[in-house]
Amino acid sequence: MTGNIVFAPLIAWPVFWAIVALAVLTVGLSIWRRMAGWWLRALGATALLIAIANPAYQSEERQELSDIVIAVIDRSASQQVSTRPDQTTEALETLRNRIARLPNTELREVIVGDAEGDAGTEAMTALTAALAEEPMSRVAGVFFLSDGRIHDMEMAPDVPAPVHLLQSGEPDDWDRRLVVSNAPAFAIIGEPVTLTLMIEDQGRAPTSAFTPLTISIDGQEPLEFEIPLGQSIDLPITLPHGGMNVLEFRTPTVDGELTDRNNAAVIQMNGVRDRLRVLLVSGEPHPGERTWRNLLKSDSAVDLVHFTILRPPEKQDGVPVDEMSLIAFPTRELFQEKIEEFDLIIFDRYRRRGILPNSYFNNITNYVLNGGALLVSAGPEYGSADSIFRSGLGDILPGVPTGRVVEEPYLPTVTDIGERHPVTEGLEQFAGGTDTDTPWGRWLRQIDVNAAKNSTVVMSGINDRPLLMLGREGEGRVALIASDHSWLWDRGYEGGGPQLELLRRLAHWMMKEPELEEEALWADVSGQTLHITRRTLTEGVGNVTITKPDGTVETLTLNQTDPGRYELDYDAEQMGLYRLSEGDLTAVIGVGPAAPKEFEQTIATDEVIDPIQAATGGGTLEMSDGPFNLRAVDAGRLAAGSNWLGITPRGAYRTTSLTVTPLVPAWLFLMLAGLLILGAWLREGRR
Repeated sequence: MTGNIVFAPLIAWPVFWAIVALAVLTVGLSIWRRMAGWWLRALGATALLIAIANPAYQSEERQELSDIVIAVIDRSASQQVSTRPDQTTEALETLRNRIARLPNTELREVIVGDAEGDAGTEAMTALTAALAEEPMSRVAGVFFLSDGRIHDMEMAPDVPAPVHLLQSGEPDDWDRRLVVSNAPAFAIIGEPVTLTLMIEDQGRAPTSAFTPLTISIDGQEPLEFEIPLGQSIDLPITLPHGGMNVLEFRTPTVDGELTDRNNAAVIQMNGVRDRLRVLLVSGEPHPGERTWRNLLKSDSAVDLVHFTILRPPEKQDGVPVDEMSLIAFPTRELFQEKIEEFDLIIFDRYRRRGILPNSYFNNITNYVLNGGALLVSAGPEYGSADSIFRSGLGDILPGVPTGRVVEEPYLPTVTDIGERHPVTEGLEQFAGGTDTDTPWGRWLRQIDVNAAKNSTVVMSGINDRPLLMLGREGEGRVALIASDHSWLWDRGYEGGGPQLELLRRLAHWMMKEPELEEEALWADVSGQTLHITRRTLTEGVGNVTITKPDGTVETLTLNQTDPGRYELDYDAEQMGLYRLSEGDLTAVIGVGPAAPKEFEQTIATDEVIDPIQAATGGGTLEMSDGPFNLRAVDAGRLAAGSNWLGITPRGAYRTTSLTVTPLVPAWLFLMLAGLLILGAWLREGRR
């Protein structure tokens, strides 16, 4: 119990102090005039003032409150390397024991893990949240058990007690990391883009001038280089294909370095074509010719060269072929000198008529075998003696004509394998019709062909005869549409059909876009969730093996979502590089940034936290030095030494009861004041 004198004046304090001044003035005047009762006046004024001040004795019953020490325990990714987890556990146990020995002191523990995204270690945010739950008058100290790599120092709160760091790590720690900068999200296929790369050592690293570097694209066989340490290297990269290209850079792990988590970087760059260069070769004029041209010209990314014959073959007027055009068409330049510059060649109802010699067709064949793409839209001429199949193209075309042309309405149908092929998979959802039995309009003519040995029939027509055939020849790809009536879909005949989507997919498949490969394994990232997709033309797939950034391996079973498509969402607990494999297929994907913030700097330090330590008188002890001691220090004093850290006892308490007892009744002091004043008047009246 504690007590003290309190005052509860009967009037406002300003008025009270005015009365005090008046009383002092009156007593002073009495003394100056040498009045005999001045002392009685002084006593009377004092009694009057005491009565007005209303003094009382206040007593309190207090409950002493404990001091609170907050321990912020860093369990982020950088704290999981080397001996740091064990060091942190041992230091925490020591801190618990030391706190338990102190009288009336409690320990609050706050665990800090990896922040969402790539925010790093948000220890100060965690401390702010912990302080908000405790009375500031009870906080006696704060301890960070960390490597000191804190990434939210701008959120540091005002702490009324010493802030200390128990620093993990070893004095001779060192680490090597790979940094890739200046990496754009997009690059034009075939044109080099420059990345800036550097491999640097941190801490007490061994002396070395060069280090190996491997570069792999889409999980393929890596290329090996030797580059200097600590120097920025400009590296030109040319993307091999459109769509997402995954570039993996890696330097081997060296014995003694802290972690290999920053020895690799994954850059995901989307390959885009500057322009799709298309050569359209039109033969006999027909209603679909304008449709082809309009479709290709409607896309600003398509650079179209249209080679056409405007005179029908049955017209014989004796005009020489080389005199049938206003200007000489550059056939030699197109089909011999610059043929390799085209991305796609389309033959639309073209027949051999002596304009293009056989050597040009042989050039087109070689163009395909070397990686080019050829699309043939066949009409009745495809089954005739003038068919381009009778040229050098016959060796690579996926359909062999029988010479029969069927003129009757029929509904193009996606075959069983077409349901799994990326060119025609789910094509019905792009049709404009509402009838599920007939999702699109009919065609009216089909050229009868037999599918070549290595071709894939993805659409069929009359009596399930091949209608759309795809084939791979050498490094290139070919496609054959055994009808010249696909334009009916574009014109809306019987509701039309998805001609634009079909041709777009055909072009992308022929351009070898990864998302349209028949056998493919890839993953997309959303936050820290991997959406894994396996596409196949077969009836089933095996399990996918996933290798995590820390080297652990897990086997996943994918779920079939559509014919030929298997998918799974996988929650990635770690940021870094994930490797996927199924059979002969592999893929790599990066979760998080190319260089996670947790591993940008891995050498332990107290420089980051030093400002808040200097402001509160705290200090740093290294966990590797072993156990430490705690001391109680006065507020404002230095709270750290060679092997000890201090806390500031707060002496906080809670008042449980309060009693106020008046010292004397006010009326009694008023009566006493009146008697004294009367006595002064009587004494002075006798003189």
